[in-house]
Amino acid sequence: MATKNIEAIINPRTPHFVGDGFRVHNFIPSGNNMGSKRMDPFILLDYNSKFYFPPTDKPRGVSVHPHRGFETVTIAYKGSVSHNDSSGGGGTIAEGDVQWMTAASGILHKEYHAEEFSKTGGDFQMVQLWVNLPTKDKMSTPKYQALSNKDIARHPLDNNGSFMEVIAGTYNGTTGSASTFSPVHVFNAHLKQNGKASLDFPAHYNTALLVIEGQVTVNGKDIIPSDHFGLFKNDGTSFEIEASSDAVVLILSGEPLNEPIVSHGPFVMNSHQEIMQAIDDYNAGKFGHLEE
Repeated sequence: MATKNIEAIINPRTPHFVGDGFRVHNFIPSGNNMGSKRMDPFILLDYNSKFYFPPTDKPRGVSVHPHRGFETVTIAYKGSVSHNDSSGGGGTIAEGDVQWMTAASGILHKEYHAEEFSKTGGDFQMVQLWVNLPTKDKMSTPKYQALSNKDIARHPLDNNGSFMEVIAGTYNGTTGSASTFSPVHVFNAHLKQNGKASLDFPAHYNTALLVIEGQVTVNGKDIIPSDHFGLFKNDGTSFEIEASSDAVVLILSGEPLNEPIVSHGPFVMNSHQEIMQAIDDYNAGKFGHLEE
């Protein structure tokens, strides 16, 4: 098997706030040739690195906003978020949980720090991904997948407690908990010191990793510290990561859709005309209703 090599190790960009509750480093799309196409079908990655929020009586977050044409995937590493949408979905994403929301034809959404977390304050650490939908599925019915940590599939890696958390896709015969519209793999590697994980994806799949905790070495040569993003070339299939200290690593790989991407704020479609239609539909109230 040919080795899949690192193309770039990307430093976290200067953080900015989304609403008043999410202090994020944006990795996709950004500089370093990381436009919306480079990691297709992953078209956005915002990373709230570990950040302390003091206690407050008014939960921080993002008020009501629309989405159309893609899916949002929120992975909670520290802290908790409460959310609601106009299709009736909602709940709390606690530490270790995943929220997989298919906006598709259109949805209104809001997300705030959970009330209990807000009152106590604490470390907050999250990832939000946007996963593009194929053209044929962009106007499908919105849906929501609540993935509790206890229900997310795990594949043991060694006898020392290292394991692969399979959120979506398949790892060595272990199938992930989330259903997807195109071939997508989303894993969390939980590695003890000196723990290793071997991975294999088709060469044409766009592949990357984000080190959430600790530090890892890829293929025995490329050192990637915490809060850094490793982008792989499309030149091989297999690679290995090894942790120099206890580590958590988000691993992404997906088959590119190779379809036009036209985006405007919270709408991601295939043409400018479809974006204008999304704006018209939103203004006409076709995304439903959600209280602030």
